[in-house]
Amino acid sequence: MRILLLGYGKMGKTIEKIALDRGHSIVGKIDVQNRDEMHKLSASDVDVAIEFSSPEAAFDNISYCLKKGWPVVSGTTGWLEHRTEIEQLCKEQAGAFFYASNYSIGVNLFFRLNKQLARLMNGQAYQRSMTEVHHIHKLDAPSGTAITLAEGIIEETEDLQGWKLAPEDEEGFLQITAERRDEVPGTHIVRYESEVDTIEISHTAHNRQGFALGAVVSAEWLPGRYGVFGMNDLLKNLD
Repeated sequence: MRILLLGYGKMGKTIEKIALDRGHSIVGKIDVQNRDEMHKLSASDVDVAIEFSSPEAAFDNISYCLKKGWPVVSGTTGWLEHRTEIEQLCKEQAGAFFYASNYSIGVNLFFRLNKQLARLMNGQAYQRSMTEVHHIHKLDAPSGTAITLAEGIIEETEDLQGWKLAPEDEEGFLQITAERRDEVPGTHIVRYESEVDTIEISHTAHNRQGFALGAVVSAEWLPGRYGVFGMNDLLKNLD
């Protein structure tokens, strides 16, 4: 499979290694310094694009891929105010778009556990909160993974209206604390506190390998399909 990499930072380099190890080829490695190279590729040069760039570049990158007829897998966060536009463009172009805030299989199982716990805790006398910790190079806060976790909790909790990024704190909103520290790949802690006890669930990534592998597996799965997909679609087919 011929893969175009959009974004060639640490994540892009990890994806490249895993893709090559799995027998694929890399037809382009695009970042801010060589963006024009992407425009030299024809529609038939690329089987799938994997997009891990920046919040500022993601919308244009994904739009270009869809207009070119390339299936695109994206893991960039911080641009989702434009997601509806991308989904509409995907429909108009009869394209294929795969998005996840986190491609780790473990994290996606954690998403399911998080929703189940939130359902059990609905109506209980606990204060809900979340902490996420990432490396100092991460541009958006809170992380896309934290937002997905928050949405899962809010969906299952009657007295929550939304989330707020600390130090903002408001009744009826889940507070998310975002920390940027050293080279931490990603830690997410969901916390329920009462006067008598504390319940926590957490996921800690040890490196980028799990995220990168999930992105490559998604890229292997996407070609030949049409529409908008996410990790639930992939996991359902892998069960």
